[in-house]
Amino acid sequence: MKIALFSDIHANLPALEACLQSIANEQPDAIYCLGDLVGYNIWPNEVIHEIRQRGIPTIMGNYDQGIGLNSNDCGCAYKTDVEKEMGAISISFTNSIINEEERNYLRSLPAHIRIDFHSGDDNISLLLVHGSPRKINEYLFEDREEKSLLNIMEKASADILCFGHTHKPYHRIISSEINAKPYYRHAINIGSVGKPKDGNPQGCYVLLTMDEKVSPFSSESLKVEFIRFDYDIERAAKAIEECLLPDAYADMLRRGF
Repeated sequence: MKIALFSDIHANLPALEACLQSIANEQPDAIYCLGDLVGYNIWPNEVIHEIRQRGIPTIMGNYDQGIGLNSNDCGCAYKTDVEKEMGAISISFTNSIINEEERNYLRSLPAHIRIDFHSGDDNISLLLVHGSPRKINEYLFEDREEKSLLNIMEKASADILCFGHTHKPYHRIISSEINAKPYYRHAINIGSVGKPKDGNPQGCYVLLTMDEKVSPFSSESLKVEFIRFDYDIERAAKAIEECLLPDAYADMLRRGF
């Protein structure tokens, strides 16, 4: 079973188009989107159209929630006054160009998707969220204390927890014991398609490959692959520079920051 997961497109149509072509080349059995379709670029309607016409199951991101509710708050944790000012321009701009049909679609998206697998005597639960199981805009960074991450996953009954929001991909295997046997949980940040922040301007998505005996008692039965892909960054950056959005967002695309 091969599953493609992507997230955080942020209205970057050239990146989404390249991502979908790359995914098609991999021929996965299923595709899911973990939210934040809009914000920070000029193509929110076009991105939503692509997702909808392909019938890709999608959950709500914090930016989708803000635009869906016609709010001036995207739930983003901006650190400086400059970032807050830029963010205010971005959400105002997105609210001004989004179509009502697309706004209604964002408002209808679910908070999470859970997929349970049964392999022999073992069950394994895959939970897809945007920020965390607890909150749509909670940041689960790679350096989070293992005990905290394990607690979050246990309370959510998640053996494989996939999420986005930070735009920084990683895979951590969290081990514990059940009935004196090692029990492995996977925390996977799938990165960002259209606004990477890990210093690599290429877009990113994840391929999960589960063997026929996938089990939480085997750390090797799940393969996690981060796929980086090229796209027309200059097209996306120049679109920002030619509209009302702050030019700094174009520089961020070029630098992957």
